[in-house]
Amino acid sequence: MRTIQQLFDLKGRTALITGGSRGLGLQIAEALGEQGARVVLSARKADELQAAQEHLRARGIAADWIAADGSRDEEIARLADEAIAKLGHVDILVNNAGATWGAPAEDHPIEAWDKVMNLNIRGLFLLSQRIGKLSMIPRRHGRIINVASIAGLAGNPPGSMDTIAYNTSKGAVINFTRTLAAEWGEHNITVNALAPGFFPSKMTKGSLDRIGVDKMCEGVPLHRLGDDEDLKGAALLFASDAGKHITGQILAVDGGVSAV
Repeated sequence: MRTIQQLFDLKGRTALITGGSRGLGLQIAEALGEQGARVVLSARKADELQAAQEHLRARGIAADWIAADGSRDEEIARLADEAIAKLGHVDILVNNAGATWGAPAEDHPIEAWDKVMNLNIRGLFLLSQRIGKLSMIPRRHGRIINVASIAGLAGNPPGSMDTIAYNTSKGAVINFTRTLAAEWGEHNITVNALAPGFFPSKMTKGSLDRIGVDKMCEGVPLHRLGDDEDLKGAALLFASDAGKHITGQILAVDGGVSAV
């Protein structure tokens, strides 16, 4: 029987993390890398990826990167193929890349709707499909972690945010997670989702500036926002053998917002 330290150990494992150059993706990369995984980061901007690689390597983490646009089919295929070529195989896929758009539902631009949907759910599906088919299913092993949001669990409080496309896409991510978990369980692949609450980031800066930290924290039972550590434990559980009997689950990391 393995010890708890051995169950959480990721030495010898490989991970591909989209949206990994900053924010939640980089936080997850730190967690997996610190436990021994070799990681490949992906995002659109090479300079940000290079900075993230240097940050991780300074922490003793084996890190590489691939610049790719997760909203374009051909770029997704290239990303999967290059990641497998670099790593040999992909044990852990973290689908974190995402976009949002603020506009009232009655005036929401269709091109903005398509942009959010293409990255947040279509791209996530295509990358999972290719990594699964080329690496995880043949090896009968895999961990897929989708970064959803509590925005996919409910609507927005009146007068707060106008993010119908984002919320809809994250709701799709949640049911995608459950459905793929049921289908790929026979291949020994687990599929789970993290549903973060509000974390300060480049993507959420506009809402945070407009609403304010104090107002944001009013409805949070723990009276705080997420920080640079709060996703690490949950991500590690889903990525490691400590979570090998957990699949199809959605874990809210939100300070208790979804519980009230």
